[in-house]
Amino acid sequence: MVYDGLKRNKRFFWILLVVSFCLFTVCKKTDRLSERDFPEIKEQGELRVLTLSGSMTYFMYKGEPKGYEYELLRDFADSHQLKLQIKLAENETKLTQMLLNGEGDVIACNIPITNEGKENLLYCGSKSINRQVLIQCAHRGNTLLRDVTDLIGKEIFVIHDSKYYHRLNHLNNELGGGIHIRTIDKDTISVEDLIEMVSKGEITYTVSDWDMAKLNKTYFHNLNINLTISHPQPSSWAVKQSTPALAEAIDTWFEETQNTPRYKGIIKRYFEMSKMPGDEPAPLMSPTQISPYDVFFKKQASIIHWDWRLLASIAFQESKFYTDRVSWAGATGLMGLMPRTAEIFGLSSDSLIYPESSIRTAVLLIKRLNRSFSSVQDENERIKFILAAYNAGSGHIYDAQALAKTHGKNPAAWSDNVEEYLKLKSLPEYYNDPVCKQGYFRAAETVNYVQAVLERWEYYKMKVMK
Repeated sequence: MVYDGLKRNKRFFWILLVVSFCLFTVCKKTDRLSERDFPEIKEQGELRVLTLSGSMTYFMYKGEPKGYEYELLRDFADSHQLKLQIKLAENETKLTQMLLNGEGDVIACNIPITNEGKENLLYCGSKSINRQVLIQCAHRGNTLLRDVTDLIGKEIFVIHDSKYYHRLNHLNNELGGGIHIRTIDKDTISVEDLIEMVSKGEITYTVSDWDMAKLNKTYFHNLNINLTISHPQPSSWAVKQSTPALAEAIDTWFEETQNTPRYKGIIKRYFEMSKMPGDEPAPLMSPTQISPYDVFFKKQASIIHWDWRLLASIAFQESKFYTDRVSWAGATGLMGLMPRTAEIFGLSSDSLIYPESSIRTAVLLIKRLNRSFSSVQDENERIKFILAAYNAGSGHIYDAQALAKTHGKNPAAWSDNVEEYLKLKSLPEYYNDPVCKQGYFRAAETVNYVQAVLERWEYYKMKVMK
């Protein structure tokens, strides 16, 4: 009995020793990660990035990470041969908390520079000056508002309890009243939705930050964003005060890079290049021909048992039949394919400028997407899912299906079901849902894409023989 007790005690001692060693090792590793500065980051080869999911910061598009802040950070990391580990926070407040808790090395998101923040943070990188601006439609014949006093008597729509709502209230008090502030209480409307509604003439005015307004102007050319309604607010990236070498490295990189073609190219992609697709019917070459590439469409469409005119409709939506077209996101060639897609199917990205290669690769992708959405049994319905995934990447469509199912909708139906939840993925309460794996998504482009391709297909079917 005594011997057995000693044996048990000895076994317990060794278990306790092993557990203690493991905890010690984990704690040491955590301390090493949380206390590291740029020399340690370079030695370990990985930069942990804290950011937000959004159109300005980080999002997935056609299966590839995108975002203005992300691309800048990736360029910095590439210049130092560092891998990126992206960690998304739910909001701006949690970004700072996560940084101070040692969960990341840098906040790659323009956060306001404040005296309170300077107590714990080192602000670094590009110091931008943001401000709130009025979004108004600039159609010919419209009278544009050019001074804040012009807001008196006007209806301005903003999200309830947002920073734009509070700024308008302050401004209204400064002016002695008269601004008609209309609040949106729906949790299914985002700031970018309101901007689109102004462009379409559904509402008169709204307000957003200038950088978001400038990005959205590449989607809606009829917007005027010139009227500032707030004081300027400086903002930048941030690191912990205990990592001055990292702050210095980021500052040096910005100083050396901001006038290079590479940096200017990032600016151009997000704030200058048009993201408006062509939605007019393509002019027919003849009653029997849509494009010079019909022979390739017919050959490849037969492989997946599709109408070749549907492939032609996709091609026109992607490139207007220009074989050398490159989109803001890097989608290339006749069928608007990403270079990474070409690599997946064993092709070089250079091959995408050749029509037959582009169409053949697109059909391989469609074939894969057809398998991915095989649970959508109705073939016509499945085509909508395939088109949506072709444009957005399948991950966002899976997210929308999961959201639809969670909320009691049909994950195998597009209109009024998955389509609606894809639209809601621009709102934090939806893209932060645990069932969503791909984060923020701007769905208007994809929803319009599906509709435009299908409508043009119907047009081709009426005008061109099969």
